[in-house]
Amino acid sequence: MSLTTKLFLFGILFLFSVQINAQSDNQHIISGNLQVTGNFFIEDTTILANNTPQYDHQLYGAESWLNLNYSGFGFDIGVRFDAFQNSNLLNRQDSYSDQGIGRWYIRKKIQNLGISAGYLYDQIGSGIIFRAFEDRTLLIDNALAGIRLNYDLGENWTAKAFTGRQKRQFDLYSAVVKGASIDGFISPDSLAEGKKFWSLAPGFGMVNRTLDDGTMGVVVGDLATYLPQDLITPKYNTYAFSLYNTLTFGDFSWYFEGAYKTDDVIINPFLERQTIIGTTVTGKIVSEPGTVIYNSLSYSRKGLGVNVEYKRTQDFTLRTDPFGLLNRGQINFLPAMSRVNTYRLTARYAPATQELGEQAFQVDLRFNPSRKLGFNVNFSNITNLDDLLLYRELYTEVFYKYKRKWTITGGVQLLNYNQDIYENKPGVPIVEAITPYVEYLYKFDRKKSLRLEFQYMNTEEDFGSWVFGLAEFSVAPHWIFTVSDMYNLDDKKTQPYHYPRIDVAYINNANRFGLSYIKQVEGIVCTGGICRLEPAFSGFRLNINSTF
Repeated sequence: MSLTTKLFLFGILFLFSVQINAQSDNQHIISGNLQVTGNFFIEDTTILANNTPQYDHQLYGAESWLNLNYSGFGFDIGVRFDAFQNSNLLNRQDSYSDQGIGRWYIRKKIQNLGISAGYLYDQIGSGIIFRAFEDRTLLIDNALAGIRLNYDLGENWTAKAFTGRQKRQFDLYSAVVKGASIDGFISPDSLAEGKKFWSLAPGFGMVNRTLDDGTMGVVVGDLATYLPQDLITPKYNTYAFSLYNTLTFGDFSWYFEGAYKTDDVIINPFLERQTIIGTTVTGKIVSEPGTVIYNSLSYSRKGLGVNVEYKRTQDFTLRTDPFGLLNRGQINFLPAMSRVNTYRLTARYAPATQELGEQAFQVDLRFNPSRKLGFNVNFSNITNLDDLLLYRELYTEVFYKYKRKWTITGGVQLLNYNQDIYENKPGVPIVEAITPYVEYLYKFDRKKSLRLEFQYMNTEEDFGSWVFGLAEFSVAPHWIFTVSDMYNLDDKKTQPYHYPRIDVAYINNANRFGLSYIKQVEGIVCTGGICRLEPAFSGFRLNINSTF
C-alpha cells in the first residue's frame, strides 16, 4: 500500500473518530454498503462449463466491495475497498485475484466553486463523448482518477472542467483525459394559468485524450508491418465535441445530441490487410473521425406514453488505449437502442452497441386505459451503415390486475439477431425467434404471494428452441423462494438438457442474503447496450448485500 493511500486512510479514520465524539449527529453522517458474491464451481462438461482454472482446480471465486462515506465539516469523503479471489469477471476464461483501495474521493463546496478529487464518476450530456461509470456485473469501473471543478455561473448555469487518467482495476491507464462542459436551463419567469409550459436545457462539452509514449510506440511498431497503401499517420491528441439540448413543451419532450470526434487511432476488427511478408490478417489500424447523432422525442399524459428514438453512429470509438479489448478503457458511452428485457428468454439475445457503424431507431408505446389494464408495444431496428440487419425486435405486452388479489401479464416477442456480428461467429445464420410469455402473480394475503412465469422460444438457429418455467413464493418481509428450469428442446450442440436454478433469499431490514444453485447456458449479458458473451456456469452462488 502506498504512502499516499495510508495517509488518506488515516485521515478517513480520524474523521470517523470525530463523528463518534460529535455532539450533534445531524452534522456528521456515516453511510456505506457491502456487496459480496461467492461462486462455487462444479464442472459440467455436458453444458460446456469446464476448461477454466475455476472448474479445473480452484473451485471457488469471489468479488467484494465495501463502501464507506462520510459527510461533515462541509466535506464529503468516501473510500471503497475491493477484493477479488479467483474471479472470472475480468476474463471469463481466466482467473483474477487482487485487492486494495478501489476508490476514494473528497468533495468540498466553497461558495460557487465545487472541488472534487480522487476517483470520480461523471458524464457530459448523455455520455456520448465522456462517461465515467461503474458496472459490477461486467466488472467495468471507468472512474477518472483526477480532479474536477464545478462553478455555478448563475441560478441555472454551471461550468465544469476535469482532468485525470482512467482507472484500470488497481492501476491507471497512461493516457491523459481532460474535458469541460457548460450546462444551463432556460424557462419563462412567470406562467399564466392554463398556458403551456416550455423550457430549454442546453449544453456543450469537449473532451481531449492524449496518448502516452508507450502506447504510441506500440501503434508505430504495428504499423511497421503495414504495406505503404495502408499506412496512416497516428496522432497523440484526439478531441471530441458534443452539443445537446432538452426542449420541453407541454406534454412533449425532445432531447437532441450531436457529437464529433477528430481523427483517432482505431482498431477495426472487421477489416483484412496484407502484411509485408505476404500473409493476410484480420484487424486493421485506421485513422478516422467519428460522428454520432442521437434524438429522443417523447409524449406523455395520463394513461398514454410514446417515445421515439433515433441514433446514427460512425467510427465513434474513444478509448484510453486503442488496443483495449471488449469494454476496457472506454472513455465514452453510446446509448442503447433496444428494449431492456427482464424475462429469461426474451433477454437471451441482446444487441451490443456498435461503435464503428450503426443506424437504429426505437418506438415505445404505453397505453393504460385504467389502473387495472395496460398495454405496451416496443419496436426496435438496428442495421449497420450498409443497411445490413443486425437486430430487430417487436415486443408486445398486456397486463390485467384484478383488485389487489392477482395480476396477469403476457405477450410475445418477435426477434432477429445477427450472431455473426454480436458474438463473432462467422457464417452462422441470423437467429429468428418467436417467444410468447406469461406471468401470474397471486397474493394470498398481505405477506404471502406466489409468482409464476412461463416462456417458450421457438427458433431453429443457435441452440434451438427453449422452454422456461419459474415459481416464486414470497413471505414478506423476510423470505423469497424461487425454483426455475430452462430446458433446451432440440440442442444443436450437445443434447437436450435441463438448466435448473434454485434461489433462497433472506431479507432483514437493510441486509439481504441469497444462496443459489445454478446451471446456466452460454449467452449474452448486457447492461445499457454494453454486452459480452458469458460462458456456461454450473455451481452454487452466494450473495450478500448490506446497507448502513
